[in-house]
Amino acid sequence: MRTLIALLACLLTLASARAEPVEATPRIAVLSAYEPEWKALQAVVEAPQAQTYKGVNVVLGRIEGKPVVLGLTGVSMVNAAMTTQMILDRYNVTRIVVTGVAGGVDPSLNIGDVAVPERWGEYLDMILARETPAGYQLPAWAERDFANFGMIFPQNVEVVRAGQDGPKPQFWFPADEAMLAVAHKAEGVALQNCTTATVNVCLLHKPKVVVGGQGVSGSAFVDHAGFRSYVFDTFKARVLDMETAAIGHVAATNNVPYIAFRSLSDLAGGGPGENQIEIFEQLAADNSVSVMRAFLKALPD
Repeated sequence: MRTLIALLACLLTLASARAEPVEATPRIAVLSAYEPEWKALQAVVEAPQAQTYKGVNVVLGRIEGKPVVLGLTGVSMVNAAMTTQMILDRYNVTRIVVTGVAGGVDPSLNIGDVAVPERWGEYLDMILARETPAGYQLPAWAERDFANFGMIFPQNVEVVRAGQDGPKPQFWFPADEAMLAVAHKAEGVALQNCTTATVNVCLLHKPKVVVGGQGVSGSAFVDHAGFRSYVFDTFKARVLDMETAAIGHVAATNNVPYIAFRSLSDLAGGGPGENQIEIFEQLAADNSVSVMRAFLKALPD
């Protein structure tokens, strides 16, 4: 019995230790998913201190005078959620800011534009319906809150909360209203319209910042004109990506405010030729960081 009690005490001590942040300074978590975004972030961080934990790259420092912890989440919803929770557990995070690229969905937006949606949804939590002679057939318990795209029927996420009487369905995860209000102050930021690669490519339009509207996220890279139109018609989304709604989900679970800055690297299949992400991903990542920096500069301490 004494051995069991000692073991339980040891486990409780370890659990308590894991719950304590490894660094107490209040910081804004600034998260990006992959190399072009990470490169753009590291170019602007002041006094960087690089760290790793379980293979995840983390950098402590300051951006526009604000203490930050940068995190490289990796691409996809699972990577984004896992890394976000890890950073929340290990650091004293007061806010979450996402910066990076996205596929454009809203026909009024162009490559290089920066969207700052007011809410994000996990649009690829879905049922792949049974095909019958009478059409697609869903299980009796399935939801029909959104139009389908062929056999794809989007469903709400089952969200678990402490003190809640069982999981509750939820689709949209709202960004923080106070941070969105500050984001409007970055709408006049000058954005790049030419790449800085060996061969320069310039956009024919002047990129802009758009605050508001909706974004969606799921574990699929979209390069399909028909599906792009469906996403705009069904969810009124301005952009889509593979991480932000998962980060918003984790933020909501932990009661930490979040906001996301996403610049269009491609049109998710809406362009006339091949997907252009490899041409414009660095330009888009840099534009997103430019707006994020203006936001942090305007953000009250």
